Amino acid sequence: MLKALIVDSSALSRGLLNTVLIDGGYDVVAQTHTGLLGYTLAMKHRPQIVCIAREQVEDGSQVVEQLRSQLPKAMIFMVSGTLDAPTIEGAVARGVHGFVVKPFKADTVLKTIRNTVIALVKKQQATPGNPA
Repeated sequence: MLKALIVDSSALSRGLLNTVLIDGGYDVVAQTHTGLLGYTLAMKHRPQIVCIAREQVEDGSQVVEQLRSQLPKAMIFMVSGTLDAPTIEGAVARGVHGFVVKPFKADTVLKTIRNTVIALVKKQQATPGNPA
């Protein structure tokens, strides 16, 4: 079971996403409202999946970059109510792997995460020098 961490300033969003992930078979090990606490919890629990709200990605704290350097295999998903091309490009440049759009639709969230996991596994297997 993959471990997940949720970072969102909205308690309602955290609760809804928590329910979706648990119902989808993920182990939500922690959730918090700030990027700094999210980073601390990530170092403690070492999740494979981090769902982090857009405001924490873009607040200047560089939490995504820190997560990428300390947990290089973790998949980071930016959670937002709106996404446009510059936002997506900036997030991907920072190391975000996927996007979860509010309001949450359980099947869409789970499909997004599953497809990202599959794509990353295929990419790793295709890398020369990696055992298949």
